[in-house]
Amino acid sequence: MDLSKRDKKIAKKLIDLGLQREFANGLVRAGEILKQWNPNVEDNKPAYYALFLHITDFDKHIARRYDGLGGSRYYITVAGLLADGIITPDEIGEFSEDIQQKLRFYLG
Repeated sequence: MDLSKRDKKIAKKLIDLGLQREFANGLVRAGEILKQWNPNVEDNKPAYYALFLHITDFDKHIARRYDGLGGSRYYITVAGLLADGIITPDEIGEFSEDIQQKLRFYLG
């Protein structure tokens, strides 16, 4: 979907916000894994492997959503952030009315 110049600026702002929130979510999960780790156990492999898998999977998710992101993918990226609950319906209020309606329709 083609966005106006104004809507692209808004989308870019929301995408940046979404990326920061996703980083925070990923770090929280990594912290939870580390809290479960007990340094006094003999076998550290399960904890290391859990952390490794989380970081690897999370990095793939971030790369799919954000790497090489151009203006032609802004709309679908914002829609994905909205659908995943990373941004809220209230936060799309700066978009033009047409884009807001389409994003809300996308939510169902």
